[in-house]
Amino acid sequence: MSDVRLSVLKTYKLYVGGKFPRSESGRVYDVTDPKGKWLANAPLSSRKDARDAVVAARKAFGGWSGATAYNRGQILYRVAEMLEGRKSQFVHEVAHAEGLSKSKAAEVVEAAVDRWVWYAGWTDKIGQIVGGANPVAGPFFNLSTPEPTGVVAVVAPQESSFLGLVSVIAPVIATGNTVVVIASEKAPLPALSLGEVLATSDLPGGVVNILSGRAAEMGPHLAAHQDVNAIDLTGADADLARELEIAAADNLKRVLRPRAVDFTESPGTDRMTAFLETKTVWHPTGSLGASGSAY
Repeated sequence: MSDVRLSVLKTYKLYVGGKFPRSESGRVYDVTDPKGKWLANAPLSSRKDARDAVVAARKAFGGWSGATAYNRGQILYRVAEMLEGRKSQFVHEVAHAEGLSKSKAAEVVEAAVDRWVWYAGWTDKIGQIVGGANPVAGPFFNLSTPEPTGVVAVVAPQESSFLGLVSVIAPVIATGNTVVVIASEKAPLPALSLGEVLATSDLPGGVVNILSGRAAEMGPHLAAHQDVNAIDLTGADADLARELEIAAADNLKRVLRPRAVDFTESPGTDRMTAFLETKTVWHPTGSLGASGSAY
């Protein structure tokens, strides 16, 4: 028996609707490290893949947005648990993807795990920050409560392929939205592996859908898609961001414009509130009789 063993190379796939399809186009592209060394073939997603991801996200939206905030927090925390258990894999992938030392990559992965925990803790608290009872001149309760916007398309950061990715996905789903994300074009492998973690973390299929390929190819279709309610342009360059923002105006999508972000800093609540709507309800207080007494 030969002592030489062939390596089992990983086949990276998309994560759409809780499943792992190849691109319907059959296309792949070479992924290399910063020094040009080949790492893997990644699916080169097509317009059809993007449309399938939107269908999956819309199908999942009702159940996910209708779940209790506490339950969503439990699931986000479960993602952190599963990611912690596969930390060595992600350290390896992030190190190669971003050209980092093993110790620096470990810091990035640990920060990503902590980021999931951060947003897990916010799921049942953000409503207290952005909602409340409004004073009105009349015998009414006037209550404002946050509600998720819907299906959110995200162009993930190009340089921060993992911590940045988590930082743009987690706040979107923490507040009850579903997401279609285009991973970093040059470093998509940590994102595609994240799909494997999400699939084993009690997250319903379709809540997060991960595509790899060219943002310039898929972005315009997502921006113009009538069933996408919002778009995060974090990973788009200036020209692409302008093109997508114009396309998004057709159905009045919410747009989060690109800006410089240090993903190692405390994330705050901005990315959660960016994709929340405010619903205000009036209700009689139950005033009784001419005396004006009420309960």
